[in-house]
Amino acid sequence: MHWDLTDLFNAVMLVPTGIGSEIGGHAGDAMPAATLLAAACDTLITHPNVVNASDVIEIAPNTLYVEGSVISRLLMGTIGLQKVRANRLLVLVDDHRDKYFVDAAVNSVSAARASYGVDAKVAVLSPPLRMEARYTDSRRAIGIVDHLDSLWDVLAKDSGSYDAVAISSQISVPFDYHEDYFEKAGEMINPWGGVEAMLTHAISQHLNVPSAHSPMLESREVANLDSGIVDPRMAAEAVSLTFLQCILKGLQKSPRIVSDDSAMNHSSVLTAADVSCLVIPDKCIGLPTLAALEQEIPVIAVRENKNVMRNDLTKLPWARGQLHIVENYWEAAGMMIAMRAGIDPVSVQRPLAATEVEAVQSDDTTVTKPVPQSSRS
Repeated sequence: MHWDLTDLFNAVMLVPTGIGSEIGGHAGDAMPAATLLAAACDTLITHPNVVNASDVIEIAPNTLYVEGSVISRLLMGTIGLQKVRANRLLVLVDDHRDKYFVDAAVNSVSAARASYGVDAKVAVLSPPLRMEARYTDSRRAIGIVDHLDSLWDVLAKDSGSYDAVAISSQISVPFDYHEDYFEKAGEMINPWGGVEAMLTHAISQHLNVPSAHSPMLESREVANLDSGIVDPRMAAEAVSLTFLQCILKGLQKSPRIVSDDSAMNHSSVLTAADVSCLVIPDKCIGLPTLAALEQEIPVIAVRENKNVMRNDLTKLPWARGQLHIVENYWEAAGMMIAMRAGIDPVSVQRPLAATEVEAVQSDDTTVTKPVPQSSRS
């Protein structure tokens, strides 16, 4: 049984990468929903796919920016999170064949250092990473990552001098994807996010440090494409050259990953026992959902956040009152407030179902039946 061991109400908000979520499947367009949920809890734990919007990121002060696979490990009970004042960032930039893009990335880091005080240094990867975006038959965005040797070499050489890793590298896609992505708003799943998640999962899993990725444009031809006025959910990407500021600002205070068993018992470390609920788009089953199921952490599934997943969450063996399916993030926030107040969410809905009464017979057979309607007070 899951015990919420804290007097604080801490929530996790996930929008899985690469599944075409209506909210959060574009460019930071789940950020308002995250801000709403943050107002309904003491601490909100979320990941880059929810709040990254190229040069824009605005997260509430009580929000923790955590790499997606780290959240899975948190919910599985294998690591904890510890807040930090600030991280030292190592920014890895592809050795682009066009120096224009390398310079733009360095200038983005310099702007972050000068404007909001990020402690960061840059290392140029040569040879560059090879990342290629692909789709599965079910239309999920995935990809391949190659030429990792130079990445691991730099990370090993600079070990101890950084607390978090930001990567800016090229992701190969067909040229027409750049136009189609903006023109087919809502029809085309963001092709870059899936392979980005694969890379950051590997880094955070291997090194136990926060990490995030931003795609580097392949050429000036791509950079100069005229997208016109685009869907508001994608507009942040249409006005950025490097897409770096969101991850620099997010990683600046991303929490420390704690894996030592004795350290996880420290009062300053947030663990699975401190998580009060998980909020996900409906139909999503992955490690976080299954971990919450096992830990008996309440799960709130949002129907309005449609995606390509087709799972029926009600088929899983939830504990009584563990799964709550709501229509939208307004209702999710209300559900969280009810949980935080210690109120059974069903009690504020009408009609109110009859109370169940168990009658235990002499042969130890338990019979469950509702109280007759006429006996209600």
